Amino acid sequence: MEKEKIISYRRMDIHDIPTIVQMRVEQLQDEGAQADFDLTPYLTGFYHKNLGNGRYISWLGVCGREIVDTSGMSFTEKPPYYANPSGKIGILSSMYTKKEFRRKGIARVLLNMVMDEAKNYGCGAVHVTASDMGVLLYSDYGFQRHKNFLQYVFKDEMNGI
Repeated sequence: MEKEKIISYRRMDIHDIPTIVQMRVEQLQDEGAQADFDLTPYLTGFYHKNLGNGRYISWLGVCGREIVDTSGMSFTEKPPYYANPSGKIGILSSMYTKKEFRRKGIARVLLNMVMDEAKNYGCGAVHVTASDMGVLLYSDYGFQRHKNFLQYVFKDEMNGI
């Protein structure tokens, strides 16, 4: 009989950045992203800048010394609107669980933690773009699909990088 693995939870700090960068690349590739350049320096820069200024937070699921699950919430603001008078928006991202730890409720715990962070920040809404697997978690949590979400991607040589 396999011993149950105990998961603890903590906030990400700058010392976690190399591991989180590696997990983010793994996540994107698992989701089918085209890895046609090294994303590592861009991710590293993002985490250093935005962890430092408080515009990004992350909670981690840890088993022993191994980070097995990540979550992330970026904070932004736009002019207030009727459904969100504060104009503050959380952008949920980087929800990723290592394969051997999936379907154990860890992602749900981390989702609760980052959603609490968004609420405490004053966000009136949280947006997420989800993988097929993520749609199940987010729908169950109460996220609703919206028909009018569109995205434009600049197709220049370095895609704005």
